[in-house]
Amino acid sequence: MTHEHHHHDHTVTSLNKAFIWGIALNVGFVIVEFAVGLYYGSMGLLSDAGHNLSDVAGLLLAMLAFRLAQARATPKYTYGYKKSTVLISLLNSVILLIAVGVIVAESIGRMIHPEPVVGGAIAWTAGVGVVINGFTAWLFVKDKDRDLNVKGAYLHMAADALVSVGVLVSGLVISWTGWTVVDPIVGLVVAGVIVASVWSLTRDSLRLSLDGVPGGIDVAEIERTMTAVPGVRAVHHIHVWAISTTENALTAHVVLDSLSRMEEVKHALKELLEHAGIPHATLEFESATEQCCDFHD
Repeated sequence: MTHEHHHHDHTVTSLNKAFIWGIALNVGFVIVEFAVGLYYGSMGLLSDAGHNLSDVAGLLLAMLAFRLAQARATPKYTYGYKKSTVLISLLNSVILLIAVGVIVAESIGRMIHPEPVVGGAIAWTAGVGVVINGFTAWLFVKDKDRDLNVKGAYLHMAADALVSVGVLVSGLVISWTGWTVVDPIVGLVVAGVIVASVWSLTRDSLRLSLDGVPGGIDVAEIERTMTAVPGVRAVHHIHVWAISTTENALTAHVVLDSLSRMEEVKHALKELLEHAGIPHATLEFESATEQCCDFHD
């Protein structure tokens, strides 16, 4: 059995600055929004400030995952702390869903018990939120498909930008018409949009935390591709899982026509798997005459 691991630098150098910028801007906005909410006595702004504070926590968690993914392996943690990135991604998706629950509960409460709202103040504050949250989301947009935690950070900020747009629209409508019911209606619509966008993050995070096959990888196709390599008779006992939100691993038994070609076949399989998004592969080679009992030619 041969063990060979290819280590690649999957870190994105711009991400560290993106997280720092995002956290700093959003902490500043939370302080401003909380102060304006207190001054005008707006429960809407105060609750949105609390929601934005949860996004700061989400960004901090995502940055923690980004740092942990770079930690070195130890005798007790032979893959380092890479798996923590999956757990943090799952936690972030749960935080987003909790935030949606808060928005829904607050919106329903306002429909049942309408409150006077200062439309102009809300609109101006929400306008600032659109700019800050939109800019922060933009910082992560190019890397959101490479890592679930970056996707989580992006969704947090994109959802907040959407919430701010809703608050901005409702603030303008209220200031023009006095229809305060617009505020909770917009809140429910925004909550629905957030749930739709967060669902894929929650599903993928949960699957990876259970060592399910990472998205974009078809095990049957991997088996067919490996079997097509010259010298390979069959492949079985294939297991594919995520080491982190960016790195995948595989173990498999490979039956060869001749063990004399093992090194040649091994390098071909490693290269093939790396191109398929699996940089960590552990392969056990067997001869056609002496293979494990689970193999059926």
